[in-house]
Amino acid sequence: MCTTCGCQDGNLYIEGDEHNPHSAFRGAPFSPAARPALKITGIKTDDFRPTQLAHGDLHYGHGEAGTHAPGMSQRRMVEVEIDVLEKNNQIAARNRARFAASQHLVLNLVSSPGSGKTTLLTETLIRLKTRVPCAVIEGDQQTVNDAARIRATGTPAIQVNTGKGCHLDAQMIADAAPRLALENRGILFIENVGNLVCPAGFDLGERHKVAVLSVTEGEDKPLKYPHMFAAASLMLLNKVDLLPYLDFNVEQCIAYAREVNPTIEIMLISATKGDGMEAWLDWLETQRCV
Repeated sequence: MCTTCGCQDGNLYIEGDEHNPHSAFRGAPFSPAARPALKITGIKTDDFRPTQLAHGDLHYGHGEAGTHAPGMSQRRMVEVEIDVLEKNNQIAARNRARFAASQHLVLNLVSSPGSGKTTLLTETLIRLKTRVPCAVIEGDQQTVNDAARIRATGTPAIQVNTGKGCHLDAQMIADAAPRLALENRGILFIENVGNLVCPAGFDLGERHKVAVLSVTEGEDKPLKYPHMFAAASLMLLNKVDLLPYLDFNVEQCIAYAREVNPTIEIMLISATKGDGMEAWLDWLETQRCV
């Protein structure tokens, strides 16, 4: 169970995998499987209290778990997180070993919804089509829309629908990756669920996390969601063609990103207009040769 949002592996659904016993959406992704009703008899609480900041603002991230859940102690949340992440990391290590054996470069693309991640990916795949074999695992809560967009480029793709889950985990990648035919030394792109919180804590077996941030969002996103930008190796600042029409401070955004991650690489790009795309492709080629 994810201690941030409570999602769990019962939400896994892979397109074409209706018989997966863990799927809550077998054959009908918009109709959850029936579950027994639970009777709530009482809620236990501990003595955890939020920190009060200036102006009466409240901060719930100061405890040992770095978060808060009604009825669950800080100690119990830490125990649950350790248990979940330990199991996830074991599977991620096996994923990483399989990818290394085939010399696959695996990238985990993360962002908030609407950053232009899928458009960036389709434009990247079109440019790489004659240069390097690619495949894609698409993560969303519902629909196969993004996988359809990827397949339209001629690139093999598998959609993983997470139901109520807010992120992909290592087991989902272990289930999906073997369904994709990818030549040795190819690139596997994993487009995670649009979310700058939960995906930060889950290793999928990737080489790098790549955070996509658009200039239509706030330049303080790296400070608001520091764990994600701290976990990323590269930040792609997308939609820079819109800068003349926006009040967005690029220098401040870069400074904020480096405040939480001094070693993060940063590129300014426009997936629709092509700005910075060659630098991005060069970065991919460099990573393939590492």
